Amino acid sequence: MFRKLLFISLVALCSCSKEEITNTPAVTPPTQILDFDPAKATSTLRDATDIPIGMAISYDEVVKNDATYLNILKSEFDNIVFGYHMKHGAVVKNDGSMDFSKVDEIMGKVGMQTFGHVLAWHSNNNGDYLRSLEVGAAVPSGVNLLKNGNFEDGSGATFTNFTNLVGGTAEGKYEEETKDLPAGSKRALKATVTKAGTNAWDMQSLGPEIAVEAGKNYRVSVAVKSLTGSGSFKLIIQKNNYTENKLTFTNSNWNTYTWNFTATEAPTEFKMHFNAEGSYLIDNIVIESVSTSANTSTADITKKVDAALKTWVQGIVKKYPAVKSWDAINEVFTDGTPNLRTGSSTGDTYYWHTYLGRSYIYKTFQYAKEMCSDCEFFINDYNLEYNPAKLDSTIALAKELKAAGVPVAGIGTQMHMSINSSREGITSMMKKLAATGMKVRISELDISINPNNTPNYTPSKADYEAQAAMYYFVGKEYITHIPPAQRHGITIWGISDKDTWIVTTFKRPDYPLMWDDKFAKKPAYMGLWRALKGL
Repeated sequence: MFRKLLFISLVALCSCSKEEITNTPAVTPPTQILDFDPAKATSTLRDATDIPIGMAISYDEVVKNDATYLNILKSEFDNIVFGYHMKHGAVVKNDGSMDFSKVDEIMGKVGMQTFGHVLAWHSNNNGDYLRSLEVGAAVPSGVNLLKNGNFEDGSGATFTNFTNLVGGTAEGKYEEETKDLPAGSKRALKATVTKAGTNAWDMQSLGPEIAVEAGKNYRVSVAVKSLTGSGSFKLIIQKNNYTENKLTFTNSNWNTYTWNFTATEAPTEFKMHFNAEGSYLIDNIVIESVSTSANTSTADITKKVDAALKTWVQGIVKKYPAVKSWDAINEVFTDGTPNLRTGSSTGDTYYWHTYLGRSYIYKTFQYAKEMCSDCEFFINDYNLEYNPAKLDSTIALAKELKAAGVPVAGIGTQMHMSINSSREGITSMMKKLAATGMKVRISELDISINPNNTPNYTPSKADYEAQAAMYYFVGKEYITHIPPAQRHGITIWGISDKDTWIVTTFKRPDYPLMWDDKFAKKPAYMGLWRALKGL
């Protein structure tokens, strides 16, 4: 199909991890006499329509190399979107450099068209690096506050000042390692996670108390070697208050990782949470106070943040010239208001607006367009079908950008919905988006079947049919109200119910996707398929 030669598609969870699913008031769907038996589909989704059909994927799902998963991905869909690994927090390291190894790995394994997600968002950033731009050059004290951070004291797998635990549902072990160590080291801690626990702390190493001063700045540095070349674990500062930094590994070399934090209590404690499968050697942990060589003015910080945004946006767009469509800005409005998001930047949250104001939106589009003149760049947001104020604000922003000559191609509506979502709201949104004349994407579609978070919930046949009817309705309304020239595509946010971000993020029973946890097609599949076929 010609449109498949022209379209380059999408994905966090992320998952992309969304902030909420709105539990809208129950709506009784119109009676529809439709056959939602997925066995009666006579083609794949992508062959049912000329509309590009995309799928959100995650690194972990792809590297499992599950033949069924990959076959569904490649046979049913035209393109992919990265849930997480094309975001700032996944690529930008603490020194500002960029590591694209996992993106390259996924692209090489999947070999499908890719939609870029996302260039500027307040979440999933390397917040430590961006906040480091707010101070002058850091000067470490040279005094290690962590006792036995080099693991030299102790015997066997017992390390003085460290208590190594495996509990809950985790499975793993700790060992002494005396070979293949950093220069000058005699031994290191080896932590092997064979099964990650339900809780991040099920397998953890508890370090000693450290003498810090609340309100002062500190730096953690640690040497780590991932024996598998992948995996992750978390560094924790906590006595009562909790602060974390996630280390993610992309090779099997010794690397030193640094993390800057501000103490919120005194004294505090150092911990490591091993919450992902893998085997790691850990050595030379140093916690030292840092001072700044000079104060930095607001003007200086603004220049640094602007430069960091430009370096990031142009770096990733230039790196992937075959990616021709991107979410430029994501979730810019505070829910229920026309106000741009602002707030306190902690963890992976960083508000570009704090120093750049509204200009960060303009700059993101402009910086990206400088690297790819023939690319299409989108505004992406959620709850547009539910929240008229956010929908109207998003449309007004898109028109404002277009009027100012900013290269915005269209709007993505995420549509993380439920079986109770208002059909009237969906129809109204589609009509308003179509009236802009811009391209329209359904960018992150899934439909919750347990919106009220009922414990021990088991879906009924009627629930599955209601879900199928909603998938059908969304597809039909998109085709009915969005003119063909404006249809940029529909992307489903995951394949199997077992991997949905709703379950992994909110720890609640739900079944929002078109395949069940055994990769069997559900009635939801037939609902969307019928809509795409025009039946």
